[in-house]
Amino acid sequence: MNAGSSSVKLSLVDEQDRTLAERELAAPRAEVDPGALSQALDAHFAGADAVAHRIVHGGERYRQAVVVDPAVRRELDALSDLAPLHQPKSLAALDAVSAQLPGLPAVACFDTAFHGTLPPAAYTYALPERWRVRWGVRRFGFHGLSHSWIARRTGELIDNPADRARIVSCHLGAGASLCAIADGRSIDTTMGFTPLEGLMMATRSGSIDPGLMLWLLERDAVDEQEMAAALEHESGLAGLAGDADMQAVLARVASGDAAAGLAIDVYVHRLRAGIAAMAASLNGVDVLVFTGGVGERGAAVRALAADGLGFLGVAIDGAANESMAPDAEITAAGAPVRTLVLRAREDLEMVRQTRRALSG
Repeated sequence: MNAGSSSVKLSLVDEQDRTLAERELAAPRAEVDPGALSQALDAHFAGADAVAHRIVHGGERYRQAVVVDPAVRRELDALSDLAPLHQPKSLAALDAVSAQLPGLPAVACFDTAFHGTLPPAAYTYALPERWRVRWGVRRFGFHGLSHSWIARRTGELIDNPADRARIVSCHLGAGASLCAIADGRSIDTTMGFTPLEGLMMATRSGSIDPGLMLWLLERDAVDEQEMAAALEHESGLAGLAGDADMQAVLARVASGDAAAGLAIDVYVHRLRAGIAAMAASLNGVDVLVFTGGVGERGAAVRALAADGLGFLGVAIDGAANESMAPDAEITAAGAPVRTLVLRAREDLEMVRQTRRALSG
């Protein structure tokens, strides 16, 4: 069960990790229609033994999946303050499914949990101690279910096991983040206290100078609500090109559109810099992985990113890159860094974590 900003995705997976059923329900603001949900569950998911839920924020406490009981459910509500735009949506979906399937155990799988291994140097903000202690201000990181899947799947596809490979994982979708993975663990990532930090995204700004925000607030140019709306929903590709859809923006670049060209230039500039930063955290890179909607289907983005990463040993094969085959290698002959394109399978990572949680 994966509740997003505009839809809820459901999939039924068997003991061999085969997908038996998939449904996607339109759900603006994750307000699931009970009738549609009931019909989908009855028709396609009647044989389920447990329900895995993607929960955006686990705070500092939840570093692995957990069976949801009343006490856990209350604590997840309390964590909504850390992710007010995302956590309530996840919990609303959890409650809706639990009401429809009250006899099945519900397991919370956290997008922040994979980053629980970040070292202090990577998660600490250089802020006053009173803020860090009183408010728990630190970098959490997100997209952990996707990055965790990448770590595991990469190990299945390469001859250098993931627990010995240095992997830079690029989850590029409407939201985008990078992760530096060493020994199968996250040691650095681009998102921080919120999913706004880091890369430029479809509608999110990514990292910007905090002094700019102070400057605008001090002059009453914007208020807090307008600022939040702009940073979350009106920035990124949408802010520069007027369109949040990467494929549409790329098509406009091909026709000579200047605004679209600038948007792609900024996107790729930030992406290359982020990949290089993750490689620095790893003291080198063995495998570069692209996933997510843009990462999987954006051949042009992959090519542009790789063109600026030759100094790291990255080079991709043009024909392989254009093939768009899932779970494929696109490394150029002789390149020391292997480059993969993997299908995002948070659902299978959630299944693995749910089995572990239920087995104790």
